[in-house]
Formats: sequence, structure tokens, C-alpha cells
Amino acid sequence: MFNIVMALAASQIIVASPDKEAEIRIAADGASYSVYRKGEPIVSASPMGLELSNAADFSDLEMVDVKKQSQRRDIPLTATKSKAARDWYNGVVVTFREKTGAHRTLSVEARAANEGVAFRYRLPKDAPVVLKGERTAYRLPNDPACEVSEYGGSHENTWALKKISELDRAKLYDVPVVCSSASGRTHYAIAQSGIEAYASSGLVPVDGGLKVRVTPHPDRKEIAIDSAAGLTSAWRVIMMGDRAGDLIESPLIGNLATQASGDFSWVKPGKAAWDWWSGPTAGEKPTMERFRRFIDFAAKSGFPYFLIDAGWPLNATPCCDADPKTDITQSNPAIDMPALVNYAQAKGVGLILWAHWKHVEPRMQEVLDTYQRWGIKGVKVDFMERDDQEMVQFYVRLAQETAKRHLLLDMHGAFPPDGLARTYPNYITQEGVMGLEYNKFAWGQVTPGHNVKLAYTRMLLGPMDYTPGGFRNSTPETYVAHEVMPMTRTTRGQALAQYVVFDSPLQMVSDDPAAYANASGFEFLKDVPTAWDETRFIDGDPESHVVLARRKGGVWYVGAMTNEHSRTVAIPLAFLGGGTFKADIWQDGATANDVEHVVKSISSRDVLQIRMSGGGGGAITIKPVH
Repeated sequence: MFNIVMALAASQIIVASPDKEAEIRIAADGASYSVYRKGEPIVSASPMGLELSNAADFSDLEMVDVKKQSQRRDIPLTATKSKAARDWYNGVVVTFREKTGAHRTLSVEARAANEGVAFRYRLPKDAPVVLKGERTAYRLPNDPACEVSEYGGSHENTWALKKISELDRAKLYDVPVVCSSASGRTHYAIAQSGIEAYASSGLVPVDGGLKVRVTPHPDRKEIAIDSAAGLTSAWRVIMMGDRAGDLIESPLIGNLATQASGDFSWVKPGKAAWDWWSGPTAGEKPTMERFRRFIDFAAKSGFPYFLIDAGWPLNATPCCDADPKTDITQSNPAIDMPALVNYAQAKGVGLILWAHWKHVEPRMQEVLDTYQRWGIKGVKVDFMERDDQEMVQFYVRLAQETAKRHLLLDMHGAFPPDGLARTYPNYITQEGVMGLEYNKFAWGQVTPGHNVKLAYTRMLLGPMDYTPGGFRNSTPETYVAHEVMPMTRTTRGQALAQYVVFDSPLQMVSDDPAAYANASGFEFLKDVPTAWDETRFIDGDPESHVVLARRKGGVWYVGAMTNEHSRTVAIPLAFLGGGTFKADIWQDGATANDVEHVVKSISSRDVLQIRMSGGGGGAITIKPVH
């Protein structure tokens, strides 16, 4: 099926992808690796290995065993960007042993798929492991320009195109880092997957590249991982494709994760009315009347959920803290939660509740049992703002426990996805993104260019709860900050396009119901799905625009977004196949709050155009004509 090539001097092992375009090469002494695509170096010889705290680091290694791997399968998926994921790769598990001393062993598992390569470390379970970090680095040839974001606890930052040599060595950078090769024939993203038995990490600038910095324990800064028996590290991932947009389609992050087991057919994707974005940051006073208004709006619009944000529990305090007096197993005296659930259920709407993680963690089972008993459909847990080993374990336990109770899980103040949603499909979305909420503040930087870049950066890793749906639209020049009933810095056309472009199987409809009354384009928002059978990148690049097509059943949806510059994009329709179709096109209209709606008869031979104003966008629904 594939070749493991070993040089005469046994200097390296080369594992090639099924299409033979991607290669990962591992040195015979386990000290370095390199990555190639189409014969071009993507990562030049770079350090690999572990930094131990409870023992001397591994040294003087020799290769003692090589086990081949090969996989050819299609993985059925639940509520995500495609109906199935092709998981084809070639791989090896290389075991190294010290020539002297304790003769300890270290294994490296490496995979090469058409979509990229990955590797991780394994230590046997016969001894405890305390890890300071990793030696792993990425030496990137020719000082590439990369899309980077500074690392922060909430992972809510802007993205900038910078050469590796221009990065600030006093700062840490987030995953992914998205670059192009010297020839421009390969675009790649440095990422991670499978951190559930590990911790997350950031990237530190070093000479000629980046080095992995595993997040340390919050109260023991000198260590990152403490394991009672052996170790399986996170996957170090290099996603690769011909175009930057090809990485959007990639299933690689999820394929590397532990796959789901059991029945998740109960997971229901869809849109949710939401009561926080349009109101004050501290939250509004909870009343049955106010919550019923959002439920009625969701029901009338065909949305399956209403997310009740901060302020609903007993003794709740404003927004962001975790007051010990707050009890999230009881509601505010003004709220009869069982009655509210019954009211919503009678209208076909499920309720999702917000909670601070510090209120969930110490009594997780009691809290979730209560919500299950009430008939709640999901939880939004917030303000973790950490990604160390202890916090990663909190995510895993919460995903497990919500799955047992058939509850959806949405994490905010969260680290970026790492494949855990593939293991627990009820973990339906998460934040870890500078999203729409920053439009509430004059200092927010959710610009049109930022939104375009998100499609090529943060979104590569998994679902992204950007919380779109602001319908008081403007342009960057006409935007005025309002905390209550805020504006967006983009047009209505882009507001609609975000529902196609931004990947989130649980998708917010963030504005107040009044904003949608007789609103231009709201028919599209009501109709567009949130989970898909197929996703295709059509056109664009991170510095200008993005056009994506997504299919649900026999219907295609196209979303196009531009940065601050106006442009018209051509969309070839060859992906449609045979037959005739009706295209409903919504594109920027006379003002930022208007869209022009045009209906056309089309076929796969046609090319549609969308005209976008600066900060704008457009959306298309394409249905077969029977």
C-alpha cells in the first residue's frame, strides 16, 4: 500500500500520503523530523522530543522497531460540516530505545494523509511521567508570511499577516498558524489535535520558526503534564493544501481525534434565539414575559432553541463573576423554570442555559441531573479561560457527562477546538474566537477583514460560536458603538453570508426579535441550515475575501464575504451536476441594512456573480427544479 523508505545508513524513515504528495520524515535517532509536499520542504529538519521533569531527558536513542499503519475508511459524522469524513492515511509507530543507562523507550506515531501530516509521542504505562514540555519545533524555510494571532486566555484576538522573523519573541502565539510555502504551491496550518490526555499549547517564536510551549499547570508552573502511568501526547499537526481555502474542507483535525462511540442520533443542530447580545453586558432582569417573547420569536421563525444567558439563576450576579451565593440548580424567584420549559416545549422550542464553569465544576452531576430533570436541552458553560491539563480534563468530563444525559454542550471563554467534538458530537460548538459580541464596544476589532480571516484560520480547527445575526448593520465608516441594541461593522449581505461561511452546528440568531421584524434578508436566515452534507471552498484568500458552498440534501447554499474593499466575485456552478436549478441571490443593497433579492434559473454551465460592497457579502440558495 505504501513504502517506508529507509536510507542505507538508516538516517531517516519517510512516510508518504496515499496520493504521494505529502511526506513526513523522521530521523533514525528520534531527534528531528521534516515535512515535504510535492517535493518542496514545508518544515525543514526540526527538533522533536520531550522535556521531562521527574527524570533525565531521553538521549542517545536508537531505532528498535517500526510498525506500519494504513487506513482507508469513511467516518459517518453527526451535525458538522460534512456527512462523512474520508480518513485515508499511511503511518508508522517508531520505537526508540536508549543505548545506555536505563534503556528507556519512547515511541513516535506519525501519519501522512493527503490533507497533511501529524505525529505524537507515546511513553509506556509502566511508570509515572512528569513533563516540563516538549522540544518540538517547526523550522519554516524562507521566512514565510503567516496569519497569526496572539495567545490569550479566552483565545479572542485578531489575526495579522506577519513574517516569522517579525514575530515578537516575548509573546506566545495561538494555533493555528497559517502560512504558504516559498513556491506558493502549498498552503499549510500548524495545529494540534487529541489533547484529551494532555494539555493545550501555544507557539513561541525561535530562530527560523516556532517552538511548542505546552501550557503549564496553573499552580505548578514548572510542569505541564503529570501522568500516573505513561503518556500519549497531543498530535502535532501540519494541515496542507493547494490553496488556503482548501484547508477549510479538511477533516484532518477530527480524523486524528478519538472517534465517537455510541448513539448520537439525538443531537439536533439548529439555530437559537439569544437574549444577551442585544441587551446590556451585565444582563437584563429575568422575567417570564421577557423569556416568553424570545421563545415566541424562535417558534415563529422555526428555530429549535432559545439560549437563556447570564442572570437566570438564584442569586445571580452581573455577567462575568462566579459568586458563591449563586445557585445554578435553582432559578431566580421570578422564573418558574419547569413552567417555562413546558411553555417552550409546547411551541417546539428547547431551552439552553448559561452557567459559569466555577459553578458547574464542583457539583457537575447534580447540576446536569437537575437540567435533565427540568427538560433543558443544553448548557453553555463560560469563562474557563485556561487550557492547562486540569482544565482540559474538565472539558472532557463535561463532554462525557452531558452526552450521558443527552444535553448539548457549548463552551465559551474556551480554547480553540482540538477534535473533542468528533469524540462527543453533543459538544456542538465553542467560542475561542473574537466574535460578534465585540461589536458592542468601540474598542472591538471585529472588522470585515477580521471576519474573512476567521474562515481561513480559527475555523480550520472546528465549530466556531461567533454568534452571528446582528441586523443593525453598517459599514466601518458609519459604525457607532452601542452596548445595548448594538450595530455591526458589516452589511446585511455579510450578516447573511456568515450563516453559510461560519461553521457552527448550533448557531445563534443574536439580535433582539424586534430587529428581524420585516427585515430585509430574514427569510434566508430562517431557511439556512447549520449542519451540512458537504462543504466546498470556491474562491478567495485570507487577505481579501472568501466564497464557500455548502450542501444540505439536494440544496446548495453559497456564502461570500469581503473585507473592507468592494468586489464582485464569479462563482462557477459546475459543482451542481445535471439539471436546472432556481437560484435565490441576496447581495448588498442600497444601504447597509438592505439586500437586493434576485431569482434566476441556472444550470451547472452558468457562472453567478455576487456584488459586494466594502465590508459586505452575499448569500445564494440553489434548489433543483423538479
